[in-house]
Amino acid sequence: MENAKVRWGIIGCGDVTEKKSGPAFNKVKDSQLLAVMRRDAAKAADYARRHQVPDWYSKVEDLLDNPSLNTIYIATPPSSHLDYALKALKAGKNVYVEKPVTLNADEATLLLEAVKKTNGKLVVAHYRRQLPMFLKVKELLKVGQIGAIRTVQLRLWQSRSPELVTKRAADWRTDPTISGGGYFFDLAPHQLDLMLYFFGTPLYYNGFSQVQDGTSDVVDHTTGTILFENQIIFNGSWAFNVQPQDNMDSCEIVGSEGKISFSIFGNSILLRSDQGEKEFVFDHPEHIQYPMIASTVDFFEGKGPNPAPMEEALTLMKIMDCFSKKEIKSFHTRK
Repeated sequence: MENAKVRWGIIGCGDVTEKKSGPAFNKVKDSQLLAVMRRDAAKAADYARRHQVPDWYSKVEDLLDNPSLNTIYIATPPSSHLDYALKALKAGKNVYVEKPVTLNADEATLLLEAVKKTNGKLVVAHYRRQLPMFLKVKELLKVGQIGAIRTVQLRLWQSRSPELVTKRAADWRTDPTISGGGYFFDLAPHQLDLMLYFFGTPLYYNGFSQVQDGTSDVVDHTTGTILFENQIIFNGSWAFNVQPQDNMDSCEIVGSEGKISFSIFGNSILLRSDQGEKEFVFDHPEHIQYPMIASTVDFFEGKGPNPAPMEEALTLMKIMDCFSKKEIKSFHTRK
C-alpha cells in the first residue's frame, strides 16, 4: 500500500465509515486511506487512532490541502455534499460521494456541470449495484429467465423508527434541510438506483408524498410510478408510519414466464419459473461497500468504467424530487 495509486481522505468519518466503507479503503488493491476529517476534532482523532489512519483534521480546507491525497470520500449528511464535492473537484481530487448525491435535482445539476467543467472523476456510492446479489438479479433479467418484464412492484413499509437506519446518532434524516426529505430520501435511493441499473433510463415518471401522521415533521408516505422501455412499469410505495409488525421490504419483478422476488435490504433471491422455484442466498461482504470501492478505484486508475456516474444520479434525483412533491392535481370523479 505504500505505493498506492489512489490515496484517500474522508470528509465526515461517522457511522457509515466505521464498517460499511472505511476499512475497505485499505483492503482494495492500489488503495490507501491516509487522512480523515470531522468538525469535531476529538472524534476525528479518535477515528484516526482506532483505524490506524496517519492524519486527521477538523477543517475541510486542511484535508484538501494535503498533497498526498488524490481522492476524497464525502460521507457527511446530504446537505453538505454539493459544497464539499465542488471544493474537492476544484482542488483536482477524485470524488466518491454518499447517496443521495445532493439535496435535490437542482444541486445535482450543478454538480454534474462541475464534473464536466473540471474534467473530474466522480462516483456516487450506489454500492448495491456491485453486490453479487444484485448482479445476479441483473443476470437473470438479461438472459430472459422470467420472459418479458410486465411489472415491478416495490414496497418499503417501516414504523416511525425504521429498523433500517442507525439509532446511534442524532436523526438528521428527519430534518429536510439536512436530508432532503425524511427517511424516503435516505432509503429510496438504494432502491430506485437499482431500478435504473436494471432497466435503464425512464421514459416517464410521476408520484407524490403526504404527511399522514400529524405528529410527523416530514412526509411519511410516498408513492410513485415509472415507465421504462419495453413497456416495463414500476410501482413503488414507501410508508414510514406503520406498526412494526407490518414492516415490509419487498420487490417483485413479474415477467411473462415467472417472477423474481427479493428484499433490497435482504440477502436472498427467489426465482419462480417454468422450471419451478429456486432460491439464491448471498453472504454480503464484511464491508458492504468493498465491491463498489474496488470498481471505483479501477475507474479512477483508468482501468474500468464509472460504476455509478453522475448523469444517472441526476436522473435519480429528478425522480426523487418528483415523487416527493406534495401538490396533487384535482381528480375528476364520475357521478
